Amino acid sequence: MSTMNRVKSFRLLVLTIWLGIFFGLFSFSCATNPVSGKRELMLLGEAQEIRLGKKTDAQIVKTYGVYDDPKLTAYIQDLGQRMGRLSHRPNLRFEFKILDSPVVNAFAVPGGYVYLTRGVLSYLNSEAELACVIGHEIGHVAARHSAKQYTRAQLTRLGFELGGLLSETFRRYAGLIKPGVGLLFLRFSRDNERQADALGVEYATRAGFDASQMANFFMTLQRLKPGADSRGLQGWFFTHPNPPERIRAVLRNAGLWQRKLHRRKFQVNHEAYLRKIDGLVFGEDPRQGYVDHGVFYHPGLKFEFPVPADWKITNTPTEVRMVSKERDAAILFVLAPGVSPADAAVKFIARAGARLIKSETVRVHGLPARRLISEITGRSGAIRVISYFIKKEKQVFVFHGFTSAGCFQRYRPLFRATMDGFKEITDPKRINVKPDRIHICRTRNTGSLKEALRSFGVPNDKLEETALLNGKRLTDLVPAGTLVKVVGK
Repeated sequence: MSTMNRVKSFRLLVLTIWLGIFFGLFSFSCATNPVSGKRELMLLGEAQEIRLGKKTDAQIVKTYGVYDDPKLTAYIQDLGQRMGRLSHRPNLRFEFKILDSPVVNAFAVPGGYVYLTRGVLSYLNSEAELACVIGHEIGHVAARHSAKQYTRAQLTRLGFELGGLLSETFRRYAGLIKPGVGLLFLRFSRDNERQADALGVEYATRAGFDASQMANFFMTLQRLKPGADSRGLQGWFFTHPNPPERIRAVLRNAGLWQRKLHRRKFQVNHEAYLRKIDGLVFGEDPRQGYVDHGVFYHPGLKFEFPVPADWKITNTPTEVRMVSKERDAAILFVLAPGVSPADAAVKFIARAGARLIKSETVRVHGLPARRLISEITGRSGAIRVISYFIKKEKQVFVFHGFTSAGCFQRYRPLFRATMDGFKEITDPKRINVKPDRIHICRTRNTGSLKEALRSFGVPNDKLEETALLNGKRLTDLVPAGTLVKVVGK
């Protein structure tokens, strides 16, 4: 057989394998979409979807933390459950959680898990707006948008694996295509967003709310342009593309549904909603850790340590990550498994498969510690690591400073400066910090919002920000007796 014929035969074999797998998947995994009623390829059955959602939920809660307010959580759960029963998947067990993050966002994962940050709750101004946001996320679940993303990711991975039969390059990078939590933050298509908007309007209207209020929230977002928070959680515009035509579509669909249901009155419930969020933590919560003048403080666990200048810091409930400006070195700070520094160090070496270079017992500001230097060899070469395992009370904390073997000596003094600086907080002012909170106040007189905010003591440099928080302009007329939000301790 000639070389050309062998190549053609091999390509035909690969194509036959691909088609066989594709049609096999199609015959066994074609499902009816609950919203459109159309048959579509789906690698995730409902039971699998729920299992994936449960697993992902645990990761999200661990990474971002849940806001501790049982009454507010029960309120969100109650409204969400009511709307879930009105959706195209009424038998799905939805769960609604408030994430303890100041970033303005809401999102859903397969299986009916819906998340609203306390940041997005801060910028909503009525129960109708809340219902529309919840309805939008229920719409993503009902139309199985995340499940479709999972399917596309799996098929892409399969394509890479088949491509590996032909290409060494494909084999090298096939392992990078893995589904996981990162899948949740892929952008939905504009068609997906339009469909979720329409479903959110439908569910909110059928629940008795004025869904045209969603347009007000969209306009607030356009002015706010929310980004990411210090924990790495992305803002609304990362997960929800927001072209201006969405506002027009929401207003149009809200009118259509209101006429269709033949009701005369739909609820807004501005005051009822504001009463629910009175006292809500606003912005970053310093009790969970904060940086001031080059030092990271954690009031709850009562420790502090210096942070390298100009490094990017990400603080989550489970770890603190610090990355150099050049992105060629990093420090990771976490709780370590183990009953003592020596025990934790042994477990790290075994788990990481590291080659131990040096190990010594030290004390860090009077605390017992173990200092290691080790090396981990991977596909990209050798990574040199300096680790400090420090016992404070009953817990063992660990710093890992890592960079390439070639850069290690350059970064070693900086790594040690951070790790040797770990100590207990003794300044009461650093421990007894309080977060900003939203406070609901009632205006005494009719006038502009600017006048009202000044009467409540809002400083001049915070007037514009507070007006935006209320979804208004400073020049807007505010009648006497109106509830408004202000921020303070």
